[in-house]
Amino acid sequence: MQQHTSIKLLNDKEPITDRVFLVKDKVKGTGKNGRAFLSLLIGDKSGHIDARVWDRVDEISDLFDIGDLISVKGLVQVYQGRKQIIVHKLEKADQNQFKKEDFLLEDVKIDVHALFAEMMSIVSTVQSPPIRQILTDSLQDDEIKELLLKAPAAKSIHHAKRGGLLEHIVSICKMMKLVASHYNYLNEDLLIFGAIFHDIGKVWELEINREQIQYSHKGRLLGHMQLACELIDRKSQRILGFPEDLREILKHIVLSHHGKLEYGSPVRPYIMEAFVVASIDELDSKMDTMFGFIKDERETGDSWSRYSEHFERYFYLQDLKGRWT
Repeated sequence: MQQHTSIKLLNDKEPITDRVFLVKDKVKGTGKNGRAFLSLLIGDKSGHIDARVWDRVDEISDLFDIGDLISVKGLVQVYQGRKQIIVHKLEKADQNQFKKEDFLLEDVKIDVHALFAEMMSIVSTVQSPPIRQILTDSLQDDEIKELLLKAPAAKSIHHAKRGGLLEHIVSICKMMKLVASHYNYLNEDLLIFGAIFHDIGKVWELEINREQIQYSHKGRLLGHMQLACELIDRKSQRILGFPEDLREILKHIVLSHHGKLEYGSPVRPYIMEAFVVASIDELDSKMDTMFGFIKDERETGDSWSRYSEHFERYFYLQDLKGRWT
């Protein structure tokens, strides 16, 4: 692959000539003058940089998606203290000519086997025999275990990487232990079940093809909540004397975990444990998204981030952990 100047070392007014970048974000916007523009976050192994398209916005936007490789010609410009590329020409690169991993920043590797062992250790603390049994039977299922060890938690936004779903599950399990110890009137077993099962349908809903996370045929038709409820039925029917009222509660926790109807749940949480599952799921998802955004933004060396469309704000990039200790 052709060697280019590191993104961090690009200078104001430096020309960019047919350089290939990975698209990390793409947002259409309208300027104060009413003129449409396309805001991009593009990058390679050396970092990332904002880019702006001001001409033929709709036409160019339709050429590519987030996660695609594009070839860019333009000019570096410093605007409000941040470097960006003003795009003069943009084409979708031949996806077969390049390896996408050559354009990704090195990330921390997830030890999925250690996470799986940690999750099973938490399952062993579940006191309710039927809940412990359905968790064990599901997680030790050869198909589910194989898929879970590599599944992402989302197509984009949070934990969107190999092993991301398991990382998300274990993170929530740990928080459920803390919540249950503080609010001792909650059923900890139901919280642990919700932590593990709320997104387990994503092992079938999402798939990774050429390092691109995509929805499967089954995932598009049914969705991960329906797939998880089918799993509850399938596994519970094989457990002698599994309580019918418990089966309904377990399904309710899964179906309500998006918290609100407008967020995609067919029902709102009607029990405290379901409310906690929805709340902690949202917290963990947002924290992973926020930390990933801030970590990437710190690569620029600036004090403040670019505007986050997802969180609708700028972020101060100073690392405050341990600063005054």
